[in-house]
Amino acid sequence: MINSKIAVAVLSALLVLSPAGLAGETDELTVFAAASLTGAFGEIGQIYENETNMSVAFNLDGSQSLRTQIENGAYADVLALANNKQMNALKKSGLMNNSSIDIFTRNKIALIIPRDNPAGIKKLSDLAKPGLKIVIGTRDVPVGDYALQIIDKLANDSAYGPDYREKVIDNVISQETTVSYIVTKVALGEADVGFAYVSDVTRDLASRVDKIEIPDEYNVVAEYPIGLLEDCRYPVQARKFIDLVRSDEGSAVLEKYGFSVGSEPAKSEGTASATEAAAD
Repeated sequence: MINSKIAVAVLSALLVLSPAGLAGETDELTVFAAASLTGAFGEIGQIYENETNMSVAFNLDGSQSLRTQIENGAYADVLALANNKQMNALKKSGLMNNSSIDIFTRNKIALIIPRDNPAGIKKLSDLAKPGLKIVIGTRDVPVGDYALQIIDKLANDSAYGPDYREKVIDNVISQETTVSYIVTKVALGEADVGFAYVSDVTRDLASRVDKIEIPDEYNVVAEYPIGLLEDCRYPVQARKFIDLVRSDEGSAVLEKYGFSVGSEPAKSEGTASATEAAAD
C-alpha cells in the first residue's frame, strides 16, 4: 500500500514536469513595436487575445533600440517600426522574414505643447524665440530624425530667416530616445514644446497637452513597416496578428489614435516621405 502511494506521487511529479503537464499553459506571442504604437497596439492586442486565446507580450521602445535588441539576440515574433531605415538594416542582416514585411500605417509630426501653453507658442516661427525649451528625439530615433528634417525645411524657407535653424537648435534642452519621453516632459511642463507624432495626442493626454499642426510642405510622412522575424516560433499566429492590424477593425483602431491607413497621404511639393527620408 505504501509503495503504491509512493508510485502515484512519483508519477504525479513526472506529469507536472513533463511537456504534457505543461500543455495547459498558454503560448505567448512576442511583439516588438515602436513606442508611438503603444495605445493602438494595446487595443489591437486585446482584440487579438479575445479572438485567439493567445496572450501577447509587447516590448514598446524606440525603433533604433528595438533593432539593436534584435541584433543582440532578443527574441520576437512580430516587429513593427516607425521607419524603414531600421527595418531595412534588419532585412539585410537576414533577421527578418523579408517577404512578410509591408507598410501598415503612416503618421505625421506635430508640435505638442502643454495645455496651458505658458510660452505662448502659436506658430512655427515661435520656435526661434530666445529661452524657449524644446525637446526632440535623438537623431537615431525616427521622430528625432524627422524633427531635424522639418527644422531644415523651415530654415530653407526665407520667411523664417537665415539664422532660424541655429536659434531653434539652441533652444533644444534635451534629446530623448523614445517619443514617449518627449510627450511626458511636455505633459509635465518640463518643456515648452516638443516634436512628436500626431497620434501621440491621445484622449488620455488631451487634458494635458495640445498640438500645433505642421503644414505638409514642411512635414514628413512617417511610414510604419511590420513583419515576422526569421526565427518566429509562431508564424501562423503571428500572421494572424499582422492580418488583424491590417484589417478594417485594426485600421479603425489606428485611425482612432491619429494614424493614417490606406493609400499614402498626398504630399505637397517638396515634402519627402519617410521612405525617401530614411533611405540608407
